[in-house]
Amino acid sequence: MKFGISTFVTDDTIDTVTLAQAIEERDFDALAIAEHTHIPASRESAYPLGGELPAIYYRTLDPFVTLAAAAAVTSRIQLVTGIALLIQRDPIIAAKEAASIDLISHGRFVFGVGAGWNLEELRHHGTDPKTRGALLDERIEAIKALWTTEPAEYHGKYVDFDASYLRPKPVQTPHPPILIGGDSDATVKRVIRHGAGWISNPLPVERLTRRIEQLRDGAGHDVPLSTFGIPLNPEYWSALERLGFGQLNLLLPSLPRDEALRLLDDYADSVAKYRG
Repeated sequence: MKFGISTFVTDDTIDTVTLAQAIEERDFDALAIAEHTHIPASRESAYPLGGELPAIYYRTLDPFVTLAAAAAVTSRIQLVTGIALLIQRDPIIAAKEAASIDLISHGRFVFGVGAGWNLEELRHHGTDPKTRGALLDERIEAIKALWTTEPAEYHGKYVDFDASYLRPKPVQTPHPPILIGGDSDATVKRVIRHGAGWISNPLPVERLTRRIEQLRDGAGHDVPLSTFGIPLNPEYWSALERLGFGQLNLLLPSLPRDEALRLLDDYADSVAKYRG
């Protein structure tokens, strides 16, 4: 099982270059970056973890810019959007950004996507919350077409473009891995429909077990399993390894440089002990 680091890189935390290099130097396998474009000041959507919404949600850097910077100073780690809110992004631009990172990194990009939870945020992008599931499906399909076909075209209810050329194409074939986030029956169906993997939050083991059973039953095979935001808890890691997770991305709090580096040292020691 592989271990990565997942985090919110913000304007007052460790810088991207130092963070990416530190992750690779400590033998982690991935950097997964969260996304929120902004947070509306007037908000009705409840924070999923309860309480007040932390400031990191509106201070986070753009994930594609962050991962491009990380790609330039690393040679081994995977570069993961964890998750890109695709219902808030133009699919043609997203396809080019993602393929560009895959090219710059020599095939290390992983496309984690999801529909998001902050209804006010997505409304600011012109997305109707009632259509976000169907919109996400079409944008995934359209991006895959742009990555794998030339010229590519897509004609759906929400995404519609005629035959077009788009370069660069991703280095990975047929395209970078796609991981879909969420915790619902609809998420399970979406993962299966797109032949994707699942990127999960740190849910209780019982709920993870149920979702994975649904995924395997529906797909008829094992589905790639990854995470975002896993705590420093070897017992939990062991439970997830038994469930078939191939990668755990540990949550690094958004901290200044020196504090973040010290914590990464602690994480690396814990992972080394776990691996024996």
